[in-house]
Amino acid sequence: MDRRQLLLAGSGLSALPLFGRTNQIDRSRLSTVTDESGKDPAENFAFAKKYGLRYLEVRQVPGAKKHYADLSEAELKAAAKEFADNGVKVSFFNSGQCKFALPGTEYIRQRPETPEQKAKRIARDQNEFDKRMETLHKSIRASQILGCDKVRIFAFLRVAEPASVMQRVYDTIGPMVKVAEKEGIKLLLENEVACNVARCDELAAAMKAIPSKAFGINWDPLNGHHLKEEAFPHGYALLPKKKLWNVQVKGKSILKEFATDYLNWSGIYSALEKDGYQGQVGLECHIFGAELIQRSHQCMQEMIRIAENRQAT
Repeated sequence: MDRRQLLLAGSGLSALPLFGRTNQIDRSRLSTVTDESGKDPAENFAFAKKYGLRYLEVRQVPGAKKHYADLSEAELKAAAKEFADNGVKVSFFNSGQCKFALPGTEYIRQRPETPEQKAKRIARDQNEFDKRMETLHKSIRASQILGCDKVRIFAFLRVAEPASVMQRVYDTIGPMVKVAEKEGIKLLLENEVACNVARCDELAAAMKAIPSKAFGINWDPLNGHHLKEEAFPHGYALLPKKKLWNVQVKGKSILKEFATDYLNWSGIYSALEKDGYQGQVGLECHIFGAELIQRSHQCMQEMIRIAENRQAT
């Protein structure tokens, strides 16, 4: 208890937020992606306990090379119990839904491919497209069992002129959103640098095109930054704040050693609070290599430091 709290306690008054600040982003609202913060679930829970986290985001089961969506019902129930036993909730379900080429489009590729490789890729993408509803139902089922109501979705791999395919993208995602809404699940579109929605203006346009109460945003500022967008404050200002339901932090955007990717997370935290953001802020470290988990620890320490330094001012 600090000096201010002691004085208030002695006067019989309750402690009010400093300078009218409410909706604080502190460690209780931070999370991290499971397969980047531990080699197995036990390490995930140890990570959460070390930093006082109440939430984790799920993607692949750490150490199993298997997505949570691909687990059996029995396995999912066992995982849900393990989360509950460790006092941790699942804040966000990171599915890979629609992160492939929309059939009939040519996405921007960084590497050349042979005709045989191209034919296989097109067939694989068509298969993924054809079974998209089956994949969606698997993600919904898994997220429900894990007690999470927010599932990630993408807007297909990015073409040279995204505007030319966006109506097809909306026409494909729209029915998926309707399915999610009936199931009590929210689909969150992520701005992914490799996909047709990568910048904040593209996120805002998608929210207008599919005006469902079950369709919102997972915002990763660094992805737009990689397309030369001023993610904050300009890009952030374009986002419909009532549709912003999850925020993700890339490791390189919060560690000052990565100068070209570093973002003003103190300012972003403050803006989110001011605009009434109610969700979590999740770490997706993405500094790959042998030190990935070590880097996740380093990034979480920095996320907490920024949050606590702001509370102290």
